[in-house]
Amino acid sequence: MAGQWSEGHSTSILCVGASSGPEGLLASGSEGGEVTLWSQEGTIIGRLTLPGGEDSTSVVFSHAAPGQLYVSHGDAVSLLDPRNLKGPVEEFQGAGEEEINALSLNETGSALAVADDSGAVRVLELPGGKVCRTLRRHTNICSSVAFRPHRPNNLISAGLDMQVMLWGLQKTRPLWTVNLQDVAEEEGDDQQRPGQLFNPPLVHCVSVASCGNILGCAAEDGRVHVIRIGSGSKLEQQGAVKAHSQGASQAHFVSFLSHPHWLLTGGNDGLVALWDLSKHPVVTPEAKAGVTAAPRRKSKSKAKRKEQSQNKAKSPPKVEAEKEEEEEEAACAEEVTEEKSGPKLRISHGDKVNWLCPVVLKGEPSVVVADQSTSLTVYPLSPL
Repeated sequence: MAGQWSEGHSTSILCVGASSGPEGLLASGSEGGEVTLWSQEGTIIGRLTLPGGEDSTSVVFSHAAPGQLYVSHGDAVSLLDPRNLKGPVEEFQGAGEEEINALSLNETGSALAVADDSGAVRVLELPGGKVCRTLRRHTNICSSVAFRPHRPNNLISAGLDMQVMLWGLQKTRPLWTVNLQDVAEEEGDDQQRPGQLFNPPLVHCVSVASCGNILGCAAEDGRVHVIRIGSGSKLEQQGAVKAHSQGASQAHFVSFLSHPHWLLTGGNDGLVALWDLSKHPVVTPEAKAGVTAAPRRKSKSKAKRKEQSQNKAKSPPKVEAEKEEEEEEAACAEEVTEEKSGPKLRISHGDKVNWLCPVVLKGEPSVVVADQSTSLTVYPLSPL
């Protein structure tokens, strides 16, 4: 069933992107600055090696202008024309402070977000590439960035500091920050066994569902952390899916299936999985009894976490009682998750996953997988 797209690269493929244009082109980037353009059938349309020979770490087609392809390499971003892949149309040198890990374009094509090794997120105005915002809050590498659909001025960033942040581009401080280590500790205390080692939830990839309100964060603890954004861009609820036996490297919501909450994940365990999160208690609060009060509890809980970390001894008994009640409910939510959310499709790819790209190929829902090799593998999602 799997198809192989080969001979497009001479080095390990790091990223894949799909165009929303009528030709349905795909682009892949690999180590050493290689960029390859593919047809829907997997035919090579063009190849290019970017100047400088640094790894091509992210490839993104513009939604607004499918004839524009942005590629990050080193601290630069190159704008390419897929119809004439001879060399960069434009180069934004120093777009990142250090090596760039991820790019995201907003829906209107007016802004390009750049996440880099310094932990900074820079927002470039398009056209022109002028830096209009530098967002500094991550204390480690910023690994992933994503604009929210329907909200071109809202941006999500995530990093190896285990933090996920929502930004409004009018301000240089985040609207909110979630530390996934705090969440993991709260939810995982009852499951830890003596001598068991846990990888910390360093975030490798963040994706936003097409509804704009649900986030999926692939983390080193093997989980995909799920977050719901409520009205007024408030942090409403969070939970997790135990997706992989080793670190989860990729999470991408799929926009072309029966609802917006299908999520593709890939991990260092060589597994590619498709999850239906529509019944997950974070996505559908009705799936969990009494969840309507969650926003109020969550904001309290956030305040309590801060209070407790500053001075645990001063926590009043009432707060402790509320915290226990919340932990019980969190455990209940986790239980619902475990029962209902096994993957609907499980693909044993066998090699560590570098990138996943959900795409419709010749009318068939598919996923393109990049791993440590020089080839791409295409799997149909049709067994659903």
